Formats: sequence, structure tokens, C-alpha cells
Amino acid sequence: MSKFYDVVVVGSGITGASTAYHLKKQGVSNVILIEGRTPAAGGTGKSAAIIRQHYTTPILARLTKESIGMLATMPEELGASGGYVRAGWYFLISDDMVRGAEKNVAMQKKNGIDTGFLTESEIAVQLPWLNPEGVARVVHEPDGGYADPVQTTEAYVKGFRDLGGEVLIGVSARRVLTEGNRVKGIETDDGEVLADMMVNAAGPWAKSLAEFSGIEMQMRAVREQDSVWEMRSGRPLPSASISNAVDSIYIRPLGERRFVVGRGFPKAYEDVDPFNYKQTADESFIADVLARLERRFPPFVGAKRINSYAALYDVTPDWYPYVGPRRGLEGYADACGGSGHGFKLGPAIGRRLAAWIADSKVEEDFATLGYDRLANGQQFVQAFGGNRG
Repeated sequence: MSKFYDVVVVGSGITGASTAYHLKKQGVSNVILIEGRTPAAGGTGKSAAIIRQHYTTPILARLTKESIGMLATMPEELGASGGYVRAGWYFLISDDMVRGAEKNVAMQKKNGIDTGFLTESEIAVQLPWLNPEGVARVVHEPDGGYADPVQTTEAYVKGFRDLGGEVLIGVSARRVLTEGNRVKGIETDDGEVLADMMVNAAGPWAKSLAEFSGIEMQMRAVREQDSVWEMRSGRPLPSASISNAVDSIYIRPLGERRFVVGRGFPKAYEDVDPFNYKQTADESFIADVLARLERRFPPFVGAKRINSYAALYDVTPDWYPYVGPRRGLEGYADACGGSGHGFKLGPAIGRRLAAWIADSKVEEDFATLGYDRLANGQQFVQAFGGNRG
């Protein structure tokens, strides 16, 4: 591979695919997207893909709001749908969370997000399948819901190709090529790919790719389990995505009476080797989520397990992604560390990062996501709920 590129993007999860597409849309001439397996083959493809804007810092709330707009207009822009369903999102909270949630909802409203608390009568009408015991309040986002993570990623890859972008599938990046304080490309299974800029969007594998080349990367690979259940017929079904902070589980409709169910924070996190980890779910996890599911949502009693599996989160010290160039390292940008938020943030992160690379201009709040925040002592602290870890 002797061709020289303006930008090489490593990793075609949602963030890498969006970044590559938007680089071409920004007018960057020669861009190549490299993927060792297939688009969305990593954490993106196994994401529950719940869409909600309920974050405790304005930057993530605004990025998700932006992503929702992008998902909604994807068919017109790309000629392909990402499967976004505006089904709504509910957040069940306990008494000790109410004050923080009130402050958080107020912040989100100031940022143009349609959100608020349901009244008791609204809960009774909209959530007839809910056991309300221990649920102090319910937050509702009408624009929330879910999307298809593989479909969304493939749509961006298709859009990238349609604009003349080059995609290299089934070729793994082995190390970052550096010369002094400058990155000049990557070494792959098929040889060197030289470029003015390299974007590390390799998800849980971003750490090994960087550190093998002497580039610092504080990141954990955490095993995350999910399950799929089918409800019995003739029972009331939730149609929206639900984050249940009272029982620490989440559910997301799949259609045909099926739902993804996983454990939410707080819980134990298992650090693993991203190249060698157990990809099936633990029986203890399956029994635990079913018990929590049946207690809070009685119509799920007797649900049939259809599938269960484990994927990976790429987790940063403050559970916020790394995005953008680094001080003292030319020709390199991070686009990783989604920490379980990655799918809903990916479309907007890709668009903003592409503009940053193409025009050397960036909004001040977006720049705070850069890796340099660690050295600067400017890690994010969530004002409500605490940082996961």
C-alpha cells in the first residue's frame, strides 16, 4: 500500500464510520476507513442502542440531541435508515435521586431538550405494566427511543463510499507509525498506510494500538452482558426504552414481543483482555436480570430467554469519551472511550470531529473531550448519579 491519504480512520464502529463519512462530506479528498472485521463488529453491533438525552453535563446532552436529529434525517441525507424509532424513553428513579433529577431536567430543558416528569395519572395511563412500588418519579423524553446500531453504522459506511471514500475490510491495524512527535500512518496486516492524520476509533482495541506504539492511553476494556427475552402473548407491552435506576436494569424493545434487558449502574465491572474474553453471558447474570425484570414489570413473568451474550465497553477514567487531537502529538486524533454511551453520541461526535480535522476549528465545549484533560486535571464529574466505576 503505497498510496498516501489525507486521513486514515481505524475502526468502523459508529464513531469511526460517522467520522469517515463526515470527513468526506467536509471535502477531505483522500480518506480511508480500515476495519479488521466488519462494520459494527465490536461493541457497536451489540449495543442496546437506547436513545436518551438524560446526561448530567451539557456537552453530552447536546451531543445526543444532535445525534437524534441526525438519525431522524438519515434516510434523506444518506438514502438509508438507521432504524431510529421515536418510541420515547422513561427513567424510573427512587426518592434519593429526585433532587438531582430535578436539577438535571432543568439543565436539559435549558439546552432545548423535550423532557419532564410524569404525573401520577400519566404514569398510570402510560405505564400500565409497571409495579410502582419504590418508584418516586418517572422522567419522560418523547424524542427518546432506540435505533438499529448495525444498520446505522452500515448507512454511514455506505454514505462514505458513495462520496468516494475507500473502505478496507478484514485488514487489522497493528501499530501506529510515528516519527518523533508526529504520527505518519499505521502498519496493517497488508503493509503501511501513510497519512497526514490518523484517527484512532478502534474502541476497546484503541489502547493496545496506541500503547504498542508508545502513545499513552488510559482505558479499560470491560465485559458487558445483555439478554433477550420474549414476553407471552396477550399481555401489555412497553413500547418505549426504559432505564430503571430503582432496580438497576434497562429494557429496549426489539419487536415481536422481544426485549433486550441488561444491568445498569451500580454494578460490578469486569476488566478483561479485549482479544480474549468470554462472549457468552453468565447464568448468574441471567437469573439476576430476570428476577429484577419480573419484580418491576409483572407482565414479564414467565418470559422466555431467546439469547444472551457479552460485549465490551471501552472505558475511560471519568466514563466520558476521548475525542480530538492531543497536545505535542501531530497527526493523531482520538475517537474512542465511549464507556457505554458511544452509540447515541457517535453520529454527532463523528460530525464535529470531522469539522475539527478539516477546518482546525472546534467549539470550546467539544474540545473539553480531548485526552489532554487527564493531564490538565479536568476530568468530568457527573453531577447526578456519580461516575460509574
